[in-house]
Amino acid sequence: MAGYSTSKDDILKRLRRIEGQIRGLQRMVDEDTYCIDVLTQVSAANRALQSVAVALVDEHLKCCVTEAISAGGDEARAKVEEASAAIARLVRS
Repeated sequence: MAGYSTSKDDILKRLRRIEGQIRGLQRMVDEDTYCIDVLTQVSAANRALQSVAVALVDEHLKCCVTEAISAGGDEARAKVEEASAAIARLVRS
């Protein structure tokens, strides 16, 4: 089971809202909207995606990593390394 299963509906709602933002961006470009206005909306969509990513990391830490640490051993180390790598990817993006 995914660690985000308890907040799945919220995450899906947020992703659908972002999908709408992206469609709005396409419409803006199609209508030759002023560059800065399009860039402002791109920035908003990026922030929204980052927010979803942080929520997913939070759920992963609360569920998957916590369970693995309770079990101990190699699985715990692997889950912590996996979470660290995911956080590093988010920080670099």
